[in-house]
Amino acid sequence: MFDHDPTDPHEVGLNPDRLAAIPEYFQTNYIDTGKVPCMATLVSRGGEIALEDYSGTTHLGSGEPIGPHTIFRMYSMTKPITSLAAMMLFEEGKLRLDHDVSRYIPEFADVMVYESGEGDAIKTRKPDRPMKVLDLFTHTSGLTYGFMMQHPVDALYRKEKIGRPDETLLQMSKRLAKLPLQCSPGDEWWYSHSIDVLGAIVEIASGMELDAFFRERITGPLGMHDTDFWVPEDKIDRLMACYQKDALTGETTLADAAGAESRLYAKRPTLLNGGGGLVSTMRDYHRFCLMILRGGTLDGQRIISPKTLEFMRQNHLPFGQTMRDMGKSMFTEVMADGVGFGLGGSVVTDVVAGMQPGSEGTFSWGGLASTYFWIDPEEEIIGIQATQLMPSSSYPMRQQFQQLAYAAIDW
Repeated sequence: MFDHDPTDPHEVGLNPDRLAAIPEYFQTNYIDTGKVPCMATLVSRGGEIALEDYSGTTHLGSGEPIGPHTIFRMYSMTKPITSLAAMMLFEEGKLRLDHDVSRYIPEFADVMVYESGEGDAIKTRKPDRPMKVLDLFTHTSGLTYGFMMQHPVDALYRKEKIGRPDETLLQMSKRLAKLPLQCSPGDEWWYSHSIDVLGAIVEIASGMELDAFFRERITGPLGMHDTDFWVPEDKIDRLMACYQKDALTGETTLADAAGAESRLYAKRPTLLNGGGGLVSTMRDYHRFCLMILRGGTLDGQRIISPKTLEFMRQNHLPFGQTMRDMGKSMFTEVMADGVGFGLGGSVVTDVVAGMQPGSEGTFSWGGLASTYFWIDPEEEIIGIQATQLMPSSSYPMRQQFQQLAYAAIDW
């Protein structure tokens, strides 16, 4: 798939010199300075790839050159795929957005909401309303992540080791239901395990484990053969290393080794993390994005209806609010100003407020290890970026990539 040379940028209204400036920028400012080990960048327009560049190596300062074969940890770029899976089941009448989550996972019928206190002294109350399936899609469920370090509830997540690798999605979801929510469902936007719980609902509603559903219904039909929750032995040497930057010291250290030495990806996991477990390649993920841009179909494979996709790319936050309006979380994978949230990713609602070039309706999201994609339906532009550095907030690489890409538009 896409094993040919990129198209002539002129043919799709892009300036080749300005496109060439994208990898040059990241080579000079990030790779040569030792901030990241590599940078992969891909820009397509109208479905034609105009830039596909792989700069740097699989390790900081060493290793093999990266290329189309390189496998990256996509982390939260898993979320749009899980959300798509859920909406495929929605199209089949197997779930509804207005259903209570407890319809699928009964333990959520008794979930409580944080009121005050810390640790063992936390006081709770009943939620103002039940948690809906829609709340999971939009991160307005009241759930959170343990790494937030912002609230007494995320401290409980750390204490309870939410996200343990030895449990299934459903087991994790049931344990989440025993912990208090940070807010009543629908009240606030908190980045969270919501899509993991949605993944558990996909398994319940489909009767299939999440990885099997993906392969049979999404990644298989789309030809995304290098995308899965783990890397088999015959491909494991293509998985590059992953690094972590300490926010206090600025020191960058190895977080997960490359290849068969990886602690997390060398065998099929028990926890099929619907919110952040996939690995993929640039070309694989471009096929997913291209299917979305083309209204749910690619190479004769109809994955989802164009009207359902149109619905998913609307802002589903209450009363047209943005993530900034509702957001209490200090962490998000994209900028929160002028951006709402759809079913599986962010949606630009005000280009000026976001202080970035682009178009209203642009759909995007990113991953913890500094991966990112956006789909601009007005300009028919897809941009994908990947390196392996956590957290994604370490540097403003995403904004810089978008600035440089939009600067390349000629017509």
